[in-house]
Amino acid sequence: MLVLASASPRRHDLLTSAGISFAVQPADVDETPLAGESPRNCAERLAKEKALAVLRNRPQDIVLGADTIVVVDDTILGKPANAEDAARMLRMLSGRTHQVITGVCLVGREIRAQGSAISETAPHRPHDPKTEDRELRTSSETTLVTMTEISDQEIRDYVATGEPMDKAGAYAIQGIASRWIPRIEGDYSNVVGLPIALVYRMLRERNSR
Repeated sequence: MLVLASASPRRHDLLTSAGISFAVQPADVDETPLAGESPRNCAERLAKEKALAVLRNRPQDIVLGADTIVVVDDTILGKPANAEDAARMLRMLSGRTHQVITGVCLVGREIRAQGSAISETAPHRPHDPKTEDRELRTSSETTLVTMTEISDQEIRDYVATGEPMDKAGAYAIQGIASRWIPRIEGDYSNVVGLPIALVYRMLRERNSR
């Protein structure tokens, strides 16, 4: 069984709309970026940590971890801490193009033909003793998002709706914030919170071996 290591209703809806069956068990991990960590590495690391946290309780399942961040001026924007923080993030994004990066991790029992050697997954990453008998794959998707200028009053009104408060970068492209997004380059579902095409490809590759 595929287990989504997230309580995000957006990820739930995206997987459901794509016809992918899954269960939900949220992971609780510290999402603070490490010092000097690149945005892509941060997103992939957090996705991996979420997947492994849930795998400990679901060792027979395939666990999907994901983490979405917004990047502008090489600054990582996660979920806002409060309304003031949300307004700060929106001012940074106003009138500019930024990146949305979602790290994805699939981990579960290794599938291999009888008599074959255990394949080495993610060879560029350090060995993890917790996953020696597991197959662990990480990847990420990046989408460029262009925002028009947002006035201070619009920012105040938007923050007051509460929509920004549990979203990376303090906005929801599928919600009110869509009025300020004239263009994206890349995967739309990635901006919502989960790159469905990438996830499906990873699942298909895993099951085809």
